[in-house]
Amino acid sequence: MAITETLQALSDPTRREILRLLRGRDMPAGAIANHFRLAKSTLSGHFATLRHAGLIVPERHGASIVYSFNLSVAEETMAAMAELLGTLPRARAARSASRLRRRPA
Repeated sequence: MAITETLQALSDPTRREILRLLRGRDMPAGAIANHFRLAKSTLSGHFATLRHAGLIVPERHGASIVYSFNLSVAEETMAAMAELLGTLPRARAARSASRLRRRPA
């Protein structure tokens, strides 16, 4: 799975909230939907993005779909980001940190 799809999926606050819900337990799509004031079609789009990124895994249980959080993809993404950030030269990282501190709020 490409990190691009994973980061794109994580960029949306609704999708991050879906993952927070699934962090504790697997949930049917309807139970997840009860936490949001969004149209079913909008939530379906969020589910599709998360599935495409490999962050959630659907499993059909009779007439409903139960989603689970695929922690291994999240861990792979975090490892890739740590590697990326860890490869920055120290001087460049210090300059970037300095610029961030100077930015007005």
